[in-house]
Amino acid sequence: MPRLLCLLGLVVSGLVLLLFLADLALSFTGSGGIFSYPSLLMDIAFIIASAILGYLAWSALKELK
Repeated sequence: MPRLLCLLGLVVSGLVLLLFLADLALSFTGSGGIFSYPSLLMDIAFIIASAILGYLAWSALKELK
């Protein structure tokens, strides 16, 4: 069960990272982004948070082996 939760954390962090990277890229192209708020700081904060979640899930998965 803990292994499954670590893998789920990796998947969720990857999805959040891709979503907010896409939103950040679309906001730079001028199309307005995916979400209705034009907040560069929120995109960066969610990217950093998903990277931290991915690192924590990866290190926990390595400890289980």
